[in-house]
Amino acid sequence: MFQPLISYIEDIKERNHSSGAALVIIKDNQMVLEHYSGYHANTKNSRPIDATSQFNVASARKSYLGLVVAFALYEGKIKSLDDLAVHYFENIDKELLGKTTIRHLVTHSHGLHQREDGTIFREFQPGANWAYRGINIIMMTELVNRLYDKSFPELLEERVFKPMGFNETAWQTEHNEKLVQVVDDPKEPASYKVGQTKNGMESNLHTSAREFARWGNLHLNHGMDIVPKEVIQLATNVQNPSYKNNDLPQNGLFWFVQGTPAKHSELGERVPKGSYQIIGVTGPTLLVIPEYNVVVAKMFNKQYNYGGSHYLHYLREFSNLVADVF
Repeated sequence: MFQPLISYIEDIKERNHSSGAALVIIKDNQMVLEHYSGYHANTKNSRPIDATSQFNVASARKSYLGLVVAFALYEGKIKSLDDLAVHYFENIDKELLGKTTIRHLVTHSHGLHQREDGTIFREFQPGANWAYRGINIIMMTELVNRLYDKSFPELLEERVFKPMGFNETAWQTEHNEKLVQVVDDPKEPASYKVGQTKNGMESNLHTSAREFARWGNLHLNHGMDIVPKEVIQLATNVQNPSYKNNDLPQNGLFWFVQGTPAKHSELGERVPKGSYQIIGVTGPTLLVIPEYNVVVAKMFNKQYNYGGSHYLHYLREFSNLVADVF
């Protein structure tokens, strides 16, 4: 049943020069597939990928930030998604922020961008378009860390990771043998992608494929009495403003959500409505399909998804293949 999915990730692994891959599937709350292949790095005598291997999930960490933003909304620390950003970010020019709301910031519809020198500028008016940028992640991370007077990874450790029994999910600052290195140039040795801090500001979240899948299953099961179901609903329901362009993606709190299938979404057109997905530039994908009671986690360790400027085609193709299998 799962051979088409295994074959697909093995094919992409080879084409993209990833040294390792993993695929974990949870169906009806049971782990029905664990597939591990390759090595932690593209160098001799590297450790084989196994169930304890922890991959850098890059931008997929936004789903973890999204849950804390949902907590902040549920607990009234952020009053509404439609609150103006100027009320929360006093250090950013008020005219520049204009009518930007929290909703815009968490659905990639804010229109802000940042130059290499740190200058923030506006690309388009809030809600008028969609663009995947980094400034909103920095802003929302700073905000929730300030609102809770602790880093959001600490909050997740207390409220989610410990109750779930997670011990393979953490923002890493030091190398260890369980961390999978990331291949940048296939002609050069892979390297560890760790950070300087554990406060959520850096792209240094590592997790095993099985805990990544369980993270998705937590959402699928409406929080499992660990997280209030209303928090999960805030994170995974469509929250973006209405766009004039129907080809633009739809988002929850950073998750890509299947509403009406959209040309520029990371979710394929055959994926059922209400499904949601998060991906990262190093190859992780976490796909949740409530209609089928399924969670699929796949991992690679190659910087940049296969396909270059056409990478979206392969992300959509994989999600369509999952939908076809189930």
